[in-house]
Amino acid sequence: MQRDAVTATSGPVMVLAGAGSGKTRVITYRIAYLIRNEGVPPGNILALTFTNKAAGEMRHRIDTLLQQRSSGGLWIGTFHSVFARLLRNYIHLLGFSRNFTIFDADDSKSLIRQSMTELNISHDALPVNTVQGIISRAKNSFIQPSAIQRNAGDYNQQKAALIYEVYNRKLRENNSLDFDDLLIKPIELFNEHPQILAELQEMFRYILIDEYQDTNRAQYLVAKMLGARYRNIFVVGDDAQSIYSWRGADITNILNFQEDYQDARTFKLIENYRSTGNILKAANTVISRNVRQIKKELISHRSDGEPLTLMEALDERHEAEKVGERIISMHVKKGYEFSSFAVFYRTNAQSRVIEDLMRRQRIPYRIFGSVSFYKRKEIKDAVAYLRFILNDRDTESLLRILNFPPRKIGDVSISKLRDFAEEKGIPLYEAIRRAEEGGFQQRLMNALNAFSSVIEQLKSMAENASVYEVLSELFNLTSIPMLLQAENTAESMARYENLQELLSMARDFTDHNPDGCTLGDFLENISLASTYDETQDSDNYVSLMTVHAAKGLEFPVVFITGLEERLFPLNSYEPEELEEERRLFYVAMTRAQEKIFLSWAKSRYQYGQPHYCLKSMFIGEIDASIVQREGGTFLSEHIEKEKPGGASARSPLARQQMTEPVSAAVPENRPKQQSPGIRKGTMVHHAVFGSGMVLDVQGSGAKQKARINFRSAGEKTLMVQYANLKVQQ
Repeated sequence: MQRDAVTATSGPVMVLAGAGSGKTRVITYRIAYLIRNEGVPPGNILALTFTNKAAGEMRHRIDTLLQQRSSGGLWIGTFHSVFARLLRNYIHLLGFSRNFTIFDADDSKSLIRQSMTELNISHDALPVNTVQGIISRAKNSFIQPSAIQRNAGDYNQQKAALIYEVYNRKLRENNSLDFDDLLIKPIELFNEHPQILAELQEMFRYILIDEYQDTNRAQYLVAKMLGARYRNIFVVGDDAQSIYSWRGADITNILNFQEDYQDARTFKLIENYRSTGNILKAANTVISRNVRQIKKELISHRSDGEPLTLMEALDERHEAEKVGERIISMHVKKGYEFSSFAVFYRTNAQSRVIEDLMRRQRIPYRIFGSVSFYKRKEIKDAVAYLRFILNDRDTESLLRILNFPPRKIGDVSISKLRDFAEEKGIPLYEAIRRAEEGGFQQRLMNALNAFSSVIEQLKSMAENASVYEVLSELFNLTSIPMLLQAENTAESMARYENLQELLSMARDFTDHNPDGCTLGDFLENISLASTYDETQDSDNYVSLMTVHAAKGLEFPVVFITGLEERLFPLNSYEPEELEEERRLFYVAMTRAQEKIFLSWAKSRYQYGQPHYCLKSMFIGEIDASIVQREGGTFLSEHIEKEKPGGASARSPLARQQMTEPVSAAVPENRPKQQSPGIRKGTMVHHAVFGSGMVLDVQGSGAKQKARINFRSAGEKTLMVQYANLKVQQ
């Protein structure tokens, strides 16, 4: 099948390359075949990839295959790099000069800020990252500002459309393009100057596209326009591995390829050279549940191998311990190197508990696609607050948090404060508290007073409250999590989840260390963790990563953790979202060569509260005859008959509502506080969780708790005196 795909050199061709079936091999052999056997000049071939690494690897393989023949002139590279090269030749036709600069993400944000200032739109009311996300998605879908304005559904989109227009004007004034422009400017060029398109169609007689399932609308349009004359378009991909819709990838591009090119030939590479038979059987049975797919089943060249092993844990700590025990056991008893193991999780925030376990067990590890939990910016910012609350002479922590979140206290103001502190012979924080003596401007005075007020409240609270309660109040007073939620980008939501994991860690620490759970103890624990060298052994370590980061990799033994409803799948109850989550699970399984461990926890801390969890529906979708429990019994021997209306028959919304909080001990030596306005049926607002309805109220004074159903965060049980709930009229 690989050979047939390589030698099918005329007309449109789609290669559905299943995981581990030799995708890169087919592309490189086809290019070499065109040059050596068909006599195609390298300059007539365009090969598009998604990473520089993939492009480099392909070129190296092609040169090796061609040996004495030259591949010079071959156009191979990422979409962005190839299109930037094209635009250097033709951009003057669109009113830019050839020496245009390319703005990176930070440059783009700066220009968006300027555009917002020009339009008198507050950065606080509409976060810059939110605007950048809206503009980027619009450009990648080839949507103009006017179209956004016509179809704007909310305030953010209405204002973003105005900013989009000004931003584009400023890019032109700067003779600059952003990364998204590199994809859409070629389309503008082709539409306005069809003779240029004709020249390029003649030049690129053969077009090859890698990872076609990851293309967005703009990439799809450029490829279709360039290939329209000779129609020798060759795409390779796997719809079952389309997992980047949040980045703009459009799975319909590969699903509809045969509609776009009705004479297209399709080759299915289903022979997998990586995984055992049981691993592929599991992956096949799961992905077969998806409706939007091109049917295929992977087959293995290897033996059936071991069954999958399901591990059930009491909580996330227990789950991490089980993972660690398996790794050590297989390392000692079976001789597996640490580099043979990979631990996957759905969200970056989940790495914290696993990292802690690896350190305790002295298992060398490395985080891929991210940094260690304690080294992430938002965690370091929050920890800096806690350190300063404990020690207000810690100037390093003070300088980190003084203008976070933004308080418009700039470098010049800080320099003046330092001079004032030196003049008075007092610490910097004392200078902030006595700033009225320094004759500073009222605007700065207001910002400094607001900051010191937050610090003093937290210092007072820290004398008696738990670490969890102090951190909750910190988030409440500073609104840091809310600001991240308001940005509503993939990056900001990941940072938000990390802060919630820190909150869960604080609650976990409080619950498990009743005799030593002071703020100082907590910070000492973090300091020891954050100074650990995660790559103690430079080439022999366990790999920790999200499933997204694992795509394209392979490992002998894979652990897929956190297999619970609302975690994996992640809050996905729309059919298209759920199907992408299932594809993500498929990707996770097909990374394994020899063995898969699946794990889930019966309870897990979420937003600082322990919650009961439901086993992921994906576990039940695997053929039960190839999954065994830890004791060795197969799931097929213990399949429970579902009653009518049971868990499997419930609607997604019902599944969503089945994560109930676990009661946990709460310190009672707190000042009493009555909350007569909080009762069943009351609508309230919480700084972190947003709006919700009170379902039940228990106790009074310091013991009063409210069970609340929040619209965005689900059901939570909170201590009323520290929740700072605002009653909504």
